[in-house]
Amino acid sequence: MKCKIKNLSINYEVIGQGKPVVILHGFTPDHRLMTGCMEPVFKGKDNYMRIYPDLPGMGKSENAAWINNSDDMLEIVIDFIEKIIPGENFLLAGESYGGYLSRGVIHRMPERVDGLFLLCPVVVAKSKNRKVPKHEVIAIDDEFISGLSTEEIEGFDSMGVVQNRYTFERYTDEIVCGLKVANKELLDRIRKSDFEFSFDAEMDQLQFPNPTLILVGRQDSIVGFEDAWNLLRNFPRASFAVLDRAGHNLQIEQPELFTHLTDEWLFRVEESVEINQVNENKTNKE
Repeated sequence: MKCKIKNLSINYEVIGQGKPVVILHGFTPDHRLMTGCMEPVFKGKDNYMRIYPDLPGMGKSENAAWINNSDDMLEIVIDFIEKIIPGENFLLAGESYGGYLSRGVIHRMPERVDGLFLLCPVVVAKSKNRKVPKHEVIAIDDEFISGLSTEEIEGFDSMGVVQNRYTFERYTDEIVCGLKVANKELLDRIRKSDFEFSFDAEMDQLQFPNPTLILVGRQDSIVGFEDAWNLLRNFPRASFAVLDRAGHNLQIEQPELFTHLTDEWLFRVEESVEINQVNENKTNKE
């Protein structure tokens, strides 16, 4: 599907009907990174409308010369939400850079978000200031990996913590497909801005009261796991999990735990929304 935001064509996919869930992928891939891991969570759940946009310059969404930093990206995300689900409350999930943008959405419209899921989120925008471990491979199928070409192994080898046929095929089908079509000019402009919001410091004062899930990989050499711990002061209802045997592609290296923990987050959000509605009805009657 396509929609126009600031005269820019934004590609997105909608699956299901019901409570809106806006799901943002990370920097360079496209929405297929998130459909691959999130759709299994929603299997058998017919009360959620999952909305998967391609960020500008990624996937099939257009680039524009005026998009130079994360503030510009956030404006497009906000406008997209307003256009697709105007006035509605929704759930929000973001992976890596999409997690950073999600915190920007919370900063701008906290009253509209009933629950937040951050997957391996960018917390410290400037990569040089992040606390990250050295890349480490925990489990490897040497026979399978040795049969891959240099081109195939590039990228996967540099960040894969679990390297076998299953993780390679998901990496190829859900991540590489997006990497191949991203707009290099836009990506370079965002990198030069160090990814940081102009209001980054203000987000330290954020207090988001609704159910939150923060999942990070113990061996994540891209964004690390230590910086994310500091988010707990902003999210009093957050569950925080550091998964061993998982790097920046946690969702494909620990798929069972990913699905279970995400499903539990959805339960907490549903419970919270129901309690809030009951309390609101009581208040209106009084």
